Amino acid sequence: MLSLETKRTIIAVLSFFLLAALLIVGYIEGKRHIPGSKPAIAISDGNKKCVECHSQQSNASTAVAQWKESEHAIKGVGCIECHGADEDDIDAFSHYQSTIATIVSPKDCSRCHKQEFAEFQRSHHAQAGKILGSLDNVLAEVVEGSTMMHGNAVATSGCKQCHGSIVEFVRDEDGNVMKDRNGIVMIDPETWPNTGIGRLNPDGSLGSCAACHNRHYFSVAQAREPDDCGKCHLGPDHPQYEIYRESKHGINFIAHKDEMNLDAKPWIVGKDYISAPTCATCHMSATPNQPVTHDVGERISWTLRPPISEKVDAPDIKAGRETMPWEERRQNMQDVCFQCHTKQYVQSFYKQYDDVVNLYNDKYGIPTTAIMKKLKAEGMITADVAFDDEIEWIYFYLWHHEGRRARMGASMMGPDYTQWHGMYEVAERFYVEFVPEVKHLISEARAHGNAGGAARVQALLDETLSSEMHKWYLGRMSPEEKAARDKAKAEFDKRYAGD
Repeated sequence: MLSLETKRTIIAVLSFFLLAALLIVGYIEGKRHIPGSKPAIAISDGNKKCVECHSQQSNASTAVAQWKESEHAIKGVGCIECHGADEDDIDAFSHYQSTIATIVSPKDCSRCHKQEFAEFQRSHHAQAGKILGSLDNVLAEVVEGSTMMHGNAVATSGCKQCHGSIVEFVRDEDGNVMKDRNGIVMIDPETWPNTGIGRLNPDGSLGSCAACHNRHYFSVAQAREPDDCGKCHLGPDHPQYEIYRESKHGINFIAHKDEMNLDAKPWIVGKDYISAPTCATCHMSATPNQPVTHDVGERISWTLRPPISEKVDAPDIKAGRETMPWEERRQNMQDVCFQCHTKQYVQSFYKQYDDVVNLYNDKYGIPTTAIMKKLKAEGMITADVAFDDEIEWIYFYLWHHEGRRARMGASMMGPDYTQWHGMYEVAERFYVEFVPEVKHLISEARAHGNAGGAARVQALLDETLSSEMHKWYLGRMSPEEKAARDKAKAEFDKRYAGD
């Protein structure tokens, strides 16, 4: 029989070893089990000189300090592992016996993050640089600015900071890449600095991982923050950030952010957090049934960007390219929804969402686009110069601003953006500006001898306004519908009588 003192000694020894084991596990996992403590970082001999030198430089010490707080530092991934380059790389330069890349691209990150790189390269995010030939860039480079003077100032400091630039180098008369007096490759200042999500890099890769994983922390917690997406996804034409903040999802996130475990690994909705979804939850992060993805299109079924919405796989199908069917993408997103909501709730939400998109398409998107094409075909507005006719501005606002807001509001449960910032403004733009301007152009065409073109555009406008959705505008509401509206108004007036 052991004495009481012996038992206490054994318990103390076992407790010591248990505590030691927990500390070792905590160290290995890089988690801070002891309040105020930090996991040890690993600085290799190859990186020691970099860290020591750059810690003394005011313009680099912050980067070193951020790196020391990162998961990279804990795992021994340092300066050379990320910034190292081959001598024949176009952006390489010699730096204290090391060959360094001027730009760290997604291809460089793929040395360790192969799957993430492959997913991102096929994503819509990676293709964002293709905006450079769009109407948006015509506005920035021509209408707002000038490509002949002051560079592409608006596009460089505006559009391309989100969408990405084509990174180019300063070259001499023979086309050779120039270097400064320190031997560092000189990059065209109109194309750099830039962390646009669809940046076209010199090594052929697309994008910038730092667009979401800000250097040198490269924090997953930060990338999961809605604010991280808000750099680009906000404003009058794509206000996803504002819509999220208005939604019950955003309200819950703000109220329970401290319960979100944003730095957890893994980070599975319904398991590691239950308070609310973030942008990352819905579009990228894991569920119990599907892994993390860096292809943000794998859960999107509609494209809400163009004048007329279509299922997101439609362009690939038209071009004969293999693609994930929109139905599968919707199932992927619904799998996220099902972690918090019932099947009936989710399917009813999608019915409401689809109804708004289809209403916008049928009532406004399709007819206004058809009328614009007809105006150009009949020579009633110029076909080769954008934004030189007033109706082009009206049409652009209607689909690019108000129309997007309405569709995006419905997609993310933002009622004010669906209604007052969305369909209300679409309707106002259509009835108060678009239709009167079409009538004006018809009159102008008749006055200048284009009676045939005027007649054909008039016929298309009449067909549009005579449809079931627009007939109220012509005073052709059916007696039954008018009676129902009058009854509803009387009930409303009675309810608020005396206010």
